[in-house]
Parts: sequence; C-alpha cells; structure tokens
Amino acid sequence: MTRLDISATKEPASVTASGERLQKLIDGVAVRRTAIQEYEHGITSEIFSDAWNIDSAPVRHISQSMVRAGHVKGWVYHKLTVDRLTAICGSFKFVLWDIRPQSPTHGMVNEIFLSERNRGLLSIPTYVVHAVQNIGDTDATFVNLPTLPYNHADPDKYRIDDPALVPYRFDKGMAW
Repeated sequence: MTRLDISATKEPASVTASGERLQKLIDGVAVRRTAIQEYEHGITSEIFSDAWNIDSAPVRHISQSMVRAGHVKGWVYHKLTVDRLTAICGSFKFVLWDIRPQSPTHGMVNEIFLSERNRGLLSIPTYVVHAVQNIGDTDATFVNLPTLPYNHADPDKYRIDDPALVPYRFDKGMAW
C-alpha cells in the first residue's frame, strides 16, 4: 500500500443509484425534473403542468430572461410571488438562500443546476433570496411562470443591497 503525503477528504455520495441528486432542499422549494422526448424532427419537453402539484396557483404571467455567458443575475426575493423557472437553452446554476426566520431551513443555501440537457421546473417560495449564473459559454435563456403577474407600477421585487451579506460566493472572474 502506498502512503500519500497529501491531505484529502472523502467525497460523500451526491446522487442515488437511480440518478436522483441527493440534496436537502430549502423548505418549500421544489424541483420537478422533466424528460426530453427526442424525435427525428426535434425535441419536446414539458414546462409546466397542474398535474405535477408543484403549485396550485394558475399560470397568469410568463416572462423570459437571457443571461450572458459568465454573468450573474440576482440577489433578489419576492414577498408575494412564487417564481417557477425553467431553462430553455444554455446552462444555469440557480442559488437560493432561505431568509425566513420561522423556516425549518432558515439560513440554508441550495445550488440547483438546470440546462437544456437537464430540464426541470424550479419553484422558489416567497422570501427565498435567489440569483442565477450562466455557467455556459454562450447566452442562456430561462422562462419564469410566476404565480402573480408582474406589477409594473409596484414590482414585488426586493434586491439585496449588499451582496456581501449573502453567505455564498460565485466563482471569481464572473461578471455581475
């Protein structure tokens, strides 16, 4: 047996034998993976269905956001609106931070990865701070199906004034 003169930490399991990611999610956060159906003429993938029981609120507003390669968009939260996000093209890292004092997961941070090859619907509850990073090398687009329409006169959007307060740091070299 060879002795190594380096320090190393054994990595814990990150996925189940069936491929499900092992990650405790912030209370109220849901990720519903969606299958990509590939055909000779292209692909089809579901975005949202009431049958998934992720959120009982109807779809009343849809928007799309494009994030440039290497850029980060965030840190924001909502007091009334639940965001329901899905990646359309490109690769994203969504980072969530639970600031709800009464939540059983208060203070917890999650990283959720979605892409055009790893589809899913991410539901982010109210008062969960979030940011998104384009982790690919091309522009990337996601769609939001929030539970409330955007109110142009009085947006339900609160931006963290000092990102240093957030207990998470994106990779160095990433643009804001």
